[in-house]
Amino acid sequence: MHLHDFWFLLIAFLWTGYFFLEGFDFGIGVLTKLLARDRTERRVLINTIGPVWDGNEVWLITAGGATFAAFPDWYATLFSGFYLPLLAILVCLILRGVAFEYRHKRPEDRWQRNWEHAIFWCSLLPAFLWGAIFANLVHGVPIGRDGNYAGGLTDLLTPYALLGGLVTLVLFTFHGAVFAALKTAGDIRVRARRCAARLGLATVVVSVPFLIWTQRDSGNVRSLAAVVIAVLALAVALVMNQRGREGWAFALSGVAIAAAVAMLFLALFPDVMPSTLDPKWSLTAANAASSPYTLKIMTWVAGIMTPLIMAYQAWTYWVFRKRIGTHHIPEPAGH
Repeated sequence: MHLHDFWFLLIAFLWTGYFFLEGFDFGIGVLTKLLARDRTERRVLINTIGPVWDGNEVWLITAGGATFAAFPDWYATLFSGFYLPLLAILVCLILRGVAFEYRHKRPEDRWQRNWEHAIFWCSLLPAFLWGAIFANLVHGVPIGRDGNYAGGLTDLLTPYALLGGLVTLVLFTFHGAVFAALKTAGDIRVRARRCAARLGLATVVVSVPFLIWTQRDSGNVRSLAAVVIAVLALAVALVMNQRGREGWAFALSGVAIAAAVAMLFLALFPDVMPSTLDPKWSLTAANAASSPYTLKIMTWVAGIMTPLIMAYQAWTYWVFRKRIGTHHIPEPAGH
């Protein structure tokens, strides 16, 4: 295997980890309006991700940094062509982090309500935009002979991309509902399971057409296997959720996300950004990569640091594994 192929696989792994982890805390953010009935229940939901949400974003930083170092041409074209949606995601992530920290700093109802709105919208918008961005990556965008993006914002707003955004939004919210059922206790846990059942069905409705569309236009045998795994995992997750097996339901919803992301990268390879103007102008894992020496050094660093980061995150989740209920929230509510 060439080093540039290895780094393509590693970047796909990093994005898979990011969507698996950040997916459920985006979902929790959306559920603060869809599931929680009052401020106390919103605090319960936010507290389920309080110790881990910032660690989940490390995967995004690592994926972006790896792309910059291993595939500088891919990074440059991606961040110039997708500048506005990526800027919107960045702003949302910043505001969302501030909202988590500032929401409880003052007791005024208006203060807390405004930050709760920020948590909801700054979770919903990135969940949608990531799907639209990756759908455009697989489908292809206007890339000129010089390797630069040659389109505008409207070129990114295709029906396929909008469907991809809807898929990640609903899928992440389902993932978040299953996580809420796994991490909460009492009435909110029961309602989270019911919410997950409805969201799971909605996920099937929107994701199956998207996966079939992707497979028809860009797929291969390997991506077809990933499609089958994603659909089966989603179906079994619904069954496990119905039976109250929240741990299995969460693991399987994560498998569905991982298989869906794998399907997109398998359909994309060996390209990293296909050109809709001329296939010969597409950026590939070979022509967009750094020098072999750079990739060799990066491989040694990644071989040491990646297991350490994964071990630390696993330890964090183990420490904060207990359920949370409204009885854990001190009175008066909202402070």
